[in-house]
Amino acid sequence: MSDKKIITVLGATGAQGGGLIRAILDDPDGPFAARAVTRNAASAKARALAERGAEVVEATLDDEESLRKAFEGAHGAYVVTNFWESMSADVELAQAATAARAAKAAGVAHVVWSTLEDTRAVIPVSARRAPVLQDRYTVPHFDAKAEADTFFRDSGVPTTYLRSTFYWEGFTQGSGPMRGEDGRLVLTLPMGEAMLSGIAAEDIGRTAYGVFAAGDEYVGKTVSIAGEHLTGAEYAAAFADALGEPVDYRPLTHEEFRSLGLPAGDEFGNMFQFYVEGERDFVGARDLDVVRRLNPRLQTFRTWLDEHIEAVKPA
Repeated sequence: MSDKKIITVLGATGAQGGGLIRAILDDPDGPFAARAVTRNAASAKARALAERGAEVVEATLDDEESLRKAFEGAHGAYVVTNFWESMSADVELAQAATAARAAKAAGVAHVVWSTLEDTRAVIPVSARRAPVLQDRYTVPHFDAKAEADTFFRDSGVPTTYLRSTFYWEGFTQGSGPMRGEDGRLVLTLPMGEAMLSGIAAEDIGRTAYGVFAAGDEYVGKTVSIAGEHLTGAEYAAAFADALGEPVDYRPLTHEEFRSLGLPAGDEFGNMFQFYVEGERDFVGARDLDVVRRLNPRLQTFRTWLDEHIEAVKPA
């Protein structure tokens, strides 16, 4: 273990960080050792990582000194923030700035920063085509991450900007096919005929592993990732094939979606509007061949669906 390069992973018990920790632990002959950062080292998930061989340390994005200690001696660091904990772009910005300063102070040689596009390049707040959220954002959980890119650039810490996309796990949390009053299954997405780039959460961490393994090749670069690009109708067809019964695709307008009264409905409605209006550049930036080179185990939607079929089955 002493000759291995340490990768400090924030969000180690979450979706993205957990995928990277598992990728490191699944490659015991590889060049890296995993340092898992968690708020609570005594939690069941943290203990499970420790039992597999990860070093587990406690730190938070709200405590710069704890982060600096977590980064100390590490070759690399995976930095991810969770907008949904605070639902505040300002909090997410502050946390990203803290992480950038701590990584620089600790002398980290390579940061992989989990980020996203600035949706305001496609839907400016001045255009008023979508609700303006938190005073200055179109999609705060995208836009704040994009703003935070400058913290890593300005700090001088060598950074790769890993842009992810829609997690297919969202289909297990209420956005998969639902049974209508007539008994038929319906997939409701406000995507029209546009393609929705999606990815298995596990593959985000696996792809980050490939970025670290590539050495300096991706330092200073943006790597935009996805597992597959599908239209709403193609998602519905995949669900139908996996579930063994027809699934109709119902493409709501963005206004209709925002009016459903869902939690964070404006946020998600604006996000889907961005996916549609920015489809060419968003999908075009995500070269699946590049992603597969970094992550040969990259899952297609159908591969992911077969493994999660029980979680997406409607009542």
